[in-house]
Amino acid sequence: MDLTTESLTEAAPAKINLYLHVTGKRADGYHLLDSLVVFAGAGDRLRYEPGPEPLHLVLAGRFGPSLTDAAGPDNLVMKAAAALESACGPAARVRGGRLILEKDLPVASGIGGGSADAAAALRLLNRAWNAEVDQATLLRLAEKLGADVPVCLASQTARMEGIGEILGAAPVLPECGMVLVNCGQAVSTPEVFRKREGAFVPRAALPARWPDAESMVADLARQENSLETPACVVCPPVQTVLSAIHTLPECLLARMSGSGATCFGLFPSARSAEAAAAELAQAQPGWWVWGGGLA
Repeated sequence: MDLTTESLTEAAPAKINLYLHVTGKRADGYHLLDSLVVFAGAGDRLRYEPGPEPLHLVLAGRFGPSLTDAAGPDNLVMKAAAALESACGPAARVRGGRLILEKDLPVASGIGGGSADAAAALRLLNRAWNAEVDQATLLRLAEKLGADVPVCLASQTARMEGIGEILGAAPVLPECGMVLVNCGQAVSTPEVFRKREGAFVPRAALPARWPDAESMVADLARQENSLETPACVVCPPVQTVLSAIHTLPECLLARMSGSGATCFGLFPSARSAEAAAAELAQAQPGWWVWGGGLA
């Protein structure tokens, strides 16, 4: 089966938590979550080039150099490749070569970069190897790779619960734009969870759809990111970023995604988000800034 160059490339869009409630904690220490997850036009890109050498990972892109020491078998992309190979049937054409990861999302930043990359590897190699591993099996593999990998597998708006493995229907989203901003400081998820104080937060009540961005924001404003306050303790620049986003023209809501440090702003349209991002990028050239529509 000859594969085109296009079929050997897979997008890994950024994952954004529009809200994130820590609703409880399991006996094994894992926290239970309730989150509305969307995907942005920003993302990494993974390419597979078959070859005679054992499968290996090459890192490129803006943030690739910061991961140079993490291109080995412990990288989530390589773990995903190994997991898929173990699930392949006899008809699969498992081959060597190289995976080239264009790493354009900040590292350890709360927008699922590594998880999105691992999910992209599962999708890409499932096609490239003609593995025909079914979706249910891919989801089981994704669950073992990390909490955000299952939702990144489909890369579609979803409600995420449990420890990330329970995916459900989400409200129909209206047209809107988004600005993503990262201050350049990586944040440790375990450390943020350790700093979290206070009671658990109830599961959110959401409608079936929102007629417009203003209605959506009104509901989202009643929710929270339970990790935002502790993340600001771990990484004080998060609060600076949130304040900067909030003051941008036409910003409807500013909030942190995941465990940080990336924050987002919601805007009435992709065009207004692009304009706001350009303004902020000029004012803060040391920050990573992106603006546009949802994926």
